Amino acid sequence: MAPDAAAAAGKKRKRYLPHNKPVKKKGSYPLRPGVQGFFITCDGGREHQASREAFNILESFYEELVHGENPGAKGLPNKPMNTKITFADSDSSSSDDEAEQQEEEEKGDKTLITEGKDNDDGDANCGNGAEGKSDAPKIDDSNADPVDKADDDKGEVENKADEPPAMKQCSKTDAPTCNSKEKGEQKSIDRLIEEELEELGDKNKRRFLKLDSGCNGVVFVQMRRKDGDKSPKDIVHQIVTSAASTRKHMSRFILRILPIEVSCYASKEEISRAIKPLVEQHFPVETQNPQKFAVLYEARANTGVDRMEIIDAVAKSVPAPHKVDLSNPDKTIIVEIARTVCLIGVIEKYKEFSKYNLRQLASRKA
Repeated sequence: MAPDAAAAAGKKRKRYLPHNKPVKKKGSYPLRPGVQGFFITCDGGREHQASREAFNILESFYEELVHGENPGAKGLPNKPMNTKITFADSDSSSSDDEAEQQEEEEKGDKTLITEGKDNDDGDANCGNGAEGKSDAPKIDDSNADPVDKADDDKGEVENKADEPPAMKQCSKTDAPTCNSKEKGEQKSIDRLIEEELEELGDKNKRRFLKLDSGCNGVVFVQMRRKDGDKSPKDIVHQIVTSAASTRKHMSRFILRILPIEVSCYASKEEISRAIKPLVEQHFPVETQNPQKFAVLYEARANTGVDRMEIIDAVAKSVPAPHKVDLSNPDKTIIVEIARTVCLIGVIEKYKEFSKYNLRQLASRKA
């Protein structure tokens, strides 16, 4: 009886599941090979807050790069703005405003009085001149026939009817076209807003998406690039240069932000294979300006990978014209290992930009 009762209970429980579909996993997706994005470090336990700040910063700077705007570079004015702010509840401000209004009204009344006097004098002079000059006899219409008056009135009415009507600003024929244009603009705006809301609601259409790194104090934000989009390196370079120039604190929880262009499984063979297109892009063989480079290696939650093997494999993948210089490199190859995934990127001026630490860039002295 016990197995039958358990089976019956299982059937009853399955009926309460919505449409017998498996429950979807909530939260961020795990970090995996083959993605591009941003490797962000933060204080331990503040990953959620750091990811929200990262979304806002990345979106704003991406829009700056696309539209060519740079509001972050605008500094404060050298001179203070001496503007007077008045409040409706304050007695002093109201009394001052009332006094100023009374003075303005008194001045206006004086000017109106003087203008009225001048107009009266001018009208009197004009009237006297007209009386003196007009010697023509006046025609008295009191003795005229009523038939003649009626004919004159008819002629005036006919003349008025023959005159064209006054032009209006917007004719009746143009009204439907104007309304149709306005309706078309409203529909287009509403459609754009709906499309943006759909993109924000659908995770598959988002440009930036958080992936679970599985490490404490580490956040990875994936960037889904389309044809012609800016690269993670361009966005991070814009963020760092803006922080260095304005010395303005952009975030509260983010420490470092690094661009990731290649990701693969954390092994020597996979890293050597995945880094080839990145090396061809940043370190071409035929060049007149050889670059000095260094390799930055960090591993988290992974003790099975030999540090020197990975560094040697990355350094040997760079062709001969370029040389290793650990003290003053032109470019730095980033190798970040988080559990079983290796994240690789190339940045410039790593030491000059305070190791891409936003807090240090905002707080350092000039």
